[in-house]
Amino acid sequence: MAADLGELLVPFMPTIRVPKTGDRVYKSECAFSFDSPESEGGLYVCMNTFLGFGREHVERHYRKTGQSVYMHLKRHVKEKATGAAGGAIPRRRNGKVFLDLELNRDFNGEDYEYEDEAKLVIFPDHFEIPLPNIEELPALVTIACDAVLNAPSAYKKQEPESWEEEIQVSRHARSLRQLDNGVRIPPSGWKCQKCEMRENLWLNLTDGTVLCGKWFFDGSGGNGHALEHYRETNYPLAVKLDTITPDGADVYSFEEEEAVLDPHMSEHLSHFGIDMLQMQRRTENGHHTDNNPRPRVSEWEVIQESGMKLKAVYGSGYTGIKNLGNSCYLSTVLQVLFSIPDFQRMYVGNLQRIFDYSPLDPTQDFATQMAKLGHGLLSGQYSKPPMKSELIEQVMKEEHKVLNGHHQRGISPRMLKSLVSRGHPEFSSNRQQDAHEFFLHLINLVERNSAGSENSSDSFRFLVEERIQCCQTRRVRYNQRVDYCIQLPAPIEAATNREELLAYEAKRKEAEENMRAPPEPVRARIPFTACLQAFTEPENVPDFWSSALQAKSAGVKTSRFASFPEYLVVQIKKFTFGVDWVPKKLDLAIDVPDFLDVSRLRATGLQAGEEELPDLMPPIVLPEDTRDNSMSSTDSPEIDEGAVMQLAEMGFPLEACRKAVYYTGNMGPEMAFNWIIAHMEEPDFAEPLTLPSMMDPLPSTSDSPIGATPLENSPPEESVAILTSMGFPRNHSIRALKATNNNLERALDWIFTHPEEEDSDALSDMADTEPNDSAFSNVNSHSDSTLSPDRETSGPRVKDGPGRYELFGFISHMGASTMSGHYVCHIKKEGRWVIYNDHKVCLSERPPKDLGYIYFYRRLSSS
Repeated sequence: MAADLGELLVPFMPTIRVPKTGDRVYKSECAFSFDSPESEGGLYVCMNTFLGFGREHVERHYRKTGQSVYMHLKRHVKEKATGAAGGAIPRRRNGKVFLDLELNRDFNGEDYEYEDEAKLVIFPDHFEIPLPNIEELPALVTIACDAVLNAPSAYKKQEPESWEEEIQVSRHARSLRQLDNGVRIPPSGWKCQKCEMRENLWLNLTDGTVLCGKWFFDGSGGNGHALEHYRETNYPLAVKLDTITPDGADVYSFEEEEAVLDPHMSEHLSHFGIDMLQMQRRTENGHHTDNNPRPRVSEWEVIQESGMKLKAVYGSGYTGIKNLGNSCYLSTVLQVLFSIPDFQRMYVGNLQRIFDYSPLDPTQDFATQMAKLGHGLLSGQYSKPPMKSELIEQVMKEEHKVLNGHHQRGISPRMLKSLVSRGHPEFSSNRQQDAHEFFLHLINLVERNSAGSENSSDSFRFLVEERIQCCQTRRVRYNQRVDYCIQLPAPIEAATNREELLAYEAKRKEAEENMRAPPEPVRARIPFTACLQAFTEPENVPDFWSSALQAKSAGVKTSRFASFPEYLVVQIKKFTFGVDWVPKKLDLAIDVPDFLDVSRLRATGLQAGEEELPDLMPPIVLPEDTRDNSMSSTDSPEIDEGAVMQLAEMGFPLEACRKAVYYTGNMGPEMAFNWIIAHMEEPDFAEPLTLPSMMDPLPSTSDSPIGATPLENSPPEESVAILTSMGFPRNHSIRALKATNNNLERALDWIFTHPEEEDSDALSDMADTEPNDSAFSNVNSHSDSTLSPDRETSGPRVKDGPGRYELFGFISHMGASTMSGHYVCHIKKEGRWVIYNDHKVCLSERPPKDLGYIYFYRRLSSS
């Protein structure tokens, strides 16, 4: 028999591999479905690629690769017989089989026992060889089988690569020298001190400089000025500003060239006025709580509808998602997205085509994993109601006190999470994250992975028209930008129970002074109309450069919809920073309407009588050694010296006062004072006034905008792909990135203000798309910001239409900050609200629409 087995396996020996270091063995879940060794058909592990496949998908892999030898794994879960000793160790038929198998952990070890089974299967005849079979199998096959059976989880291979596992304490942390230069970092409004970028900013822990990081694959990043600063100063440690939490922050050591830990982080941050120690305290079990926990306790109960007898629901569209540990932010976003027909059609509707054309490693293919999860949620295959016998047994055992207490297990998003978070310092960690940030991250991935195919993110994309006015010349500029979510402020001053809030605050202060227990908290109730009104209010533009004055000036900006999306996403800005850098969540309720009409927020474009600002870019910043000559002209600027002296008497530097009065057009000390407050953190705040008019004349050609750094090399391909996925021609996207030093946000603005010239490339790039003819039909055209009808193909794809919507879903957050707490979502399906709380899916009794964080609206038909 041994000779027969050896001869049988001889033709396949070259394809049988022994897992090496770095190989991932997927023996707990199918690459195309959520089948596992516990499933009825078990799991087949390829002995060459070590990928796992359910019974429905193993034939596809065999046909595509020709790989014939698979290990079939099957776990039999049995309830212990009556009278078995409680707490006994579950019996295993094969002691080493599935040694490190990660499957459902819902089983109580005292009530269940496992019987594990493994065998080799040879395709296409399905010849089976039971394992272990050491004596009859060739040595190489025996070694390979043993290695697969004892291999750790495929995901445990990745865990050491996460942001937290590898990180080590920096050798500079203990002896770090910090300069006593008086630098204080404000809680917001940061920008790079060299290029004025406002993203991916790093604070040098030695001298307090704020500079941009390097360019990242996902389109974020900067121009590498933080690294340049290290090369000039040898100051080794920097902290990423937007990652500072009560538990620390992301720290990078330039000298050690890796992410590091800084045990003295709070001390180093406090040197620059950032106090993180008073933010939160921990309970004994390690979970974050507020210093005043009572408002949050009520919030947890209301949002999760605790104490109510919620009826569990099962079937298609009612499948839960397991919580992997702080992964609820991902689960809630995916539940909402796959309730939208566009996502269902793109991934589940094309399931067979996506699976058939998937790469050899489908675990690393975005479309495959999205289709897998979408099918898992919508098929109903993993959401089946319990049998009557199971319910009777539960009642007999008194395992559940309430009716309908039985819940499905849900599907695990581990494979998708591993893929979409790869390379991202936050989402690849096990920390809680912001659901809004993850939504935008996922939409970005959809954009990048749908080139040349249907793009479901088109349903969320809309254009925002920004009207910027120079306060001194009254001239205007209209720009358009792409967005996927509208962020609404929550103006506390507009609360309808303001008197009650003031009374509570007075009682709280009195209790604090007398060292008594604080009063019962009061939640602010804000009308949704007030949030919309706050969104439309004019706002000051920081660092506004007026092309009419060719100098910095005061500017105001208003925003309107240039197009309305098919699905409108609304985020309530509930999280803020205090002046002491303590982040807090505003405890408020907003009367969000079921039906929303934002038609009045439609953009109108350039109006009669408005004069546009010249199409000029800001000048190149002069090196330090040339600034002394910039004021050599005999022409001195006109400055209201009376206003200057009024400001100087307040204690501001004289040169700063002169700049403030000049840049605000001599409009009085009040306007100049606002300019000072907005710019006082700038490094050149107190330096003498420099006039751009003393430089060389500015060219006005659109091909060579002043201030744009010419690049010899092509822009990053990932950035080009992001722009082309939005519908912009490739050549126009490359020009925009080159003209804006590869800054994506500025590149979008450049595209809108520099319409593509008619050429064959632009037409061919858009030949496969179907632009919406009415995308800009309701926007009055003007020279800078709108595209003429024959040039609409160079704009982004938007599904414009009426601005009337109906609420169909919302995501709620419980906890003190987005870095802790829990997320759940409510979705309206078949006319009833359903709550998705991790793996639990129930009919909602009282959907807490006033406590949501992100709201999802669908457009109403014109009829």
